[in-house]
Amino acid sequence: MSTAAPKYRPMKFGVTRVSLREGAGGVRYMRAEQGLGEHARRMTDRLVHWAQTAPDRVFMARRVKNPDGTPGAWREITYREALASARSIGQALLDRGLDAERPVAILSENDLEHALLALGCVYAGIPHCPVSPAYSTVSQDYDKLRHVLKTLTPGLVYAADANRYGKAIAATVGSDVEVVLGSGAMPGRDTTPFADLLATAPTPAVDAAMERTGPHTITKFLFTSGSTKLPKAVVNTHGMWCANQQQMRESMPVLAEEPPVLVDWLPWNHTFGGNHNVGLVIYNGGTLYIDDGKPVPALIGETLRNLREIAPTVYFNVPTGFEAIANAMKTDDALRRNLLSRVKMFFYAGAALAQPVWDALHEAQEREIGERIVMGTGLGMTESSPFAIFITNPNVKAGYLGVPTPGLELKLVPAQGKTEVRYKGPNITPGYWRNEEATKECFDEEGFFCTGDAVLWIDDGDVHQGLKFDGRIAEDFKLATGTFVSVGPLRAKIIAAGAPYVQDAVITGINLNEVGALVFPTPAVRKLAGLPGDAPLKDVLESAPVQAHFQKVLDQLAATATGSASRVARLHLMHEPPSIDKGEVTDKGSINQRAVLAHRAALVQALHGGTLPFTLQPQGKTP
Repeated sequence: MSTAAPKYRPMKFGVTRVSLREGAGGVRYMRAEQGLGEHARRMTDRLVHWAQTAPDRVFMARRVKNPDGTPGAWREITYREALASARSIGQALLDRGLDAERPVAILSENDLEHALLALGCVYAGIPHCPVSPAYSTVSQDYDKLRHVLKTLTPGLVYAADANRYGKAIAATVGSDVEVVLGSGAMPGRDTTPFADLLATAPTPAVDAAMERTGPHTITKFLFTSGSTKLPKAVVNTHGMWCANQQQMRESMPVLAEEPPVLVDWLPWNHTFGGNHNVGLVIYNGGTLYIDDGKPVPALIGETLRNLREIAPTVYFNVPTGFEAIANAMKTDDALRRNLLSRVKMFFYAGAALAQPVWDALHEAQEREIGERIVMGTGLGMTESSPFAIFITNPNVKAGYLGVPTPGLELKLVPAQGKTEVRYKGPNITPGYWRNEEATKECFDEEGFFCTGDAVLWIDDGDVHQGLKFDGRIAEDFKLATGTFVSVGPLRAKIIAAGAPYVQDAVITGINLNEVGALVFPTPAVRKLAGLPGDAPLKDVLESAPVQAHFQKVLDQLAATATGSASRVARLHLMHEPPSIDKGEVTDKGSINQRAVLAHRAALVQALHGGTLPFTLQPQGKTP
């Protein structure tokens, strides 16, 4: 067997060394050795720059549908067209007297009209908020949508499609608020066609409004996903966004080597898709192809179709997306050839990437191009714009984070037996809109933002390798014995052991004698059952083959456990999916541990009380 180090497609890492200083009480402060370079004051400066220097370069594109509903050609918008549209829309918004007190709320998936409206808002200095589509299209009670609109008090609400969003608008938007529609109509309510905004003739007033904007001007509000509390509106400014994009360029120099090309589905109401990815395209003069697919069985085919046709230079996704792509590349030669033709970096965030998925990706890469693609990852959050920490070399393992981006200082604080990481820098939000109490709670006495994320050193003897993830401090709990259960690492271990059949897991056992797990399966679990494709998921999960498979997984986990805090003593497969309305999951698919435990308390009690049917328990000896 060869012991040679794997070969990677060349990629430079911008930060490889850090400085540390000691504080009181075991606190340590960590920075990149190099400082943050000069950067734009506002994102519109970058839009104007590319419209002048590369006016005919495609800024954004989306595949249109043919009359019969099949995928058609790409509809493209150049930088020249994007700037012209932003000026027209910005003028229309100024004419309506909109401002931060009466901003624009956008009810839409990712599409070109959404992008142009957002640019118009940013150009005119009028904040906007891309609202989670699920609050309108999946939710049954619209409670979160009402909360968002009450927090924002928008002066204009845009909806991409009256058929999809009309019912939610009728239930939540007052008659005194203008509604603009991308398509369709709402009988009984006056609405404005989006085309009217586009047709507005710009005047010197809109350019003057843009010139008045600066680093402290609010560009958008992004709502947190919410856990046991309602979502909070994170204030995003030009200064935050531009600083963060420069930080990304310095941590990931690949972004500046050539105009980046993205094929991307990540939703713009999340900071990963809306700030990180759209931002890097505007800042670096790149092109974003909107992917109408998603990493779910019904839509992954569209993602694969797009990746067979458009070759990205960098590619971002969540672990379930990379899992689907890794499986497809085993047999799809065209996908493997095109996707790997010029991509210099893969990047995942949002959850743990299981080792079997990692291995499958590397196998496909070495088979096709004779080398591996760096898998970038790190740590960030909505409040950090989001980029904060990034890896230092290609030898990445699950859970690695890396070191702080230039200009960001980390504060490492001992907390409940762990180490919390806190942030201070130009990319950090000034706070939550219209929520002074929550803002005060999230900053410590030195002005560092308290993330609630726990970290460890990758190598205690080499701080320059940086940090690795150690879970969320708020998720960790004690058993009745007083033993701490570290939820993040244990959840990642369950997902890895159960791959590719485990989507996520919620760890149970607060103040009880042993640890349990509620496991949410992936659609792939149906292949184990041998039942018809339309069989209810409950029947699938209770079938003998599935139960037998997860018994083996549980026994393997028990065999490697080192004590009661790491031994899963009870496991139940969940046929009822997590609820968006109850805050158990975001529309990006991230499970909220605390919300699931709160809303399924009776089920957890039955799990640990021995009265929940089809509960698996390890067959091995207790450590």
